Amino acid sequence: MSLARVQNFTVSLDGFATGEGQTPEAPFGHAGERLHTWMFATRWGRAMLGRTGGTGGVDDAFARLFTDGIGAEIMGAGKFGPPGWQEDPRWMGPWGPNPPFHTPVFVLTHHRRPPAEMEGGTTFHFIGASPAEALETAREAAGGQDVRIGGGPTMLREFLAAGLVDHMHTVVVPVLLGRGVRLWDGLEGLEKDYEIETVSSSSGVTHMTFTRAGL
Repeated sequence: MSLARVQNFTVSLDGFATGEGQTPEAPFGHAGERLHTWMFATRWGRAMLGRTGGTGGVDDAFARLFTDGIGAEIMGAGKFGPPGWQEDPRWMGPWGPNPPFHTPVFVLTHHRRPPAEMEGGTTFHFIGASPAEALETAREAAGGQDVRIGGGPTMLREFLAAGLVDHMHTVVVPVLLGRGVRLWDGLEGLEKDYEIETVSSSSGVTHMTFTRAGL
């Protein structure tokens, strides 16, 4: 069976995965781009932006795993857009006409709308489903490849609490946000279900991988 994976999910030192005050112009609120500077400094990250150059090493190696073997993504309503996007039928996410997913993407929301086919192979499907139901649907669409659990933090907590995440790569960056949405709240004892490894990078970030015991 395909795995449910989390890739490049970044949190601050105090555990926040997004800041406060999300808007269309600031998808991560007051955090801005501080959580993801490490990624967009890599060769892979700069290539995603249509630029050349960038760093190699540990950060680049982890960043490249974002698309490796992924056949579908599940994301929460908060990742797709700031509060109120459901009332704007023209809103198709903050990524522009060619989102970086290039697979079917299942957006968990109570506000249904028709599927939206974007450039580059991404199609957004808007579904109301439990984590287990959404994962089953995404696995069917993934054609035997893995399913990426894309976040945001509220949705990812639900998948972790339900025991549905097989492998998770999180990145701890050396910033303190102080407010926003935290990832780890309510997940006490999560570490007992996983084999955990950490790798420090010269950029100052720490890569943590959680692999379900027995995989």
